[in-house]
Amino acid sequence: MKDFAGTPGTVSGLVLRICQCIFAVASITAMATSETFISVTAFCYLIASMGWQVIWSCTLTFLDAYALANNKLIHNQLTVSFFLIGDWVTAILSLAAASSSAGITILYFNDMGHCVLEDYCIKYQMSVVFAFFAWITTTISALIMLWLLAAG
Repeated sequence: MKDFAGTPGTVSGLVLRICQCIFAVASITAMATSETFISVTAFCYLIASMGWQVIWSCTLTFLDAYALANNKLIHNQLTVSFFLIGDWVTAILSLAAASSSAGITILYFNDMGHCVLEDYCIKYQMSVVFAFFAWITTTISALIMLWLLAAG
């Protein structure tokens, strides 16, 4: 298999996974610090989706760090296929959660004309932005895995 930037067991792959973890944790933190998020289902879905993102990305971060520490490449077809499926599932869940939360946030700001809970609405917006960043980095990782698998 070829060695693309961002593949498992490389420094760029480790950086990509760390970014996914950071963005997902930032999204959870921004949303969870508001007290009213629990009343909106889309926001609860965002928390759950970003929680899965943190678990998935942190696990693969540890695998990348282990591979780097031991100078091993984890480029066999079975492992890359597993990473590919996990990345695509996580990317789809993250996109759905970020999009539904963005819709609610737009409803609060644009359609209602104002946000009754000013401080919380800014936290909602920040959480959605971080969720989209997490989705972008996960999608990049999924595309790299697809290229790596296709280059076989």
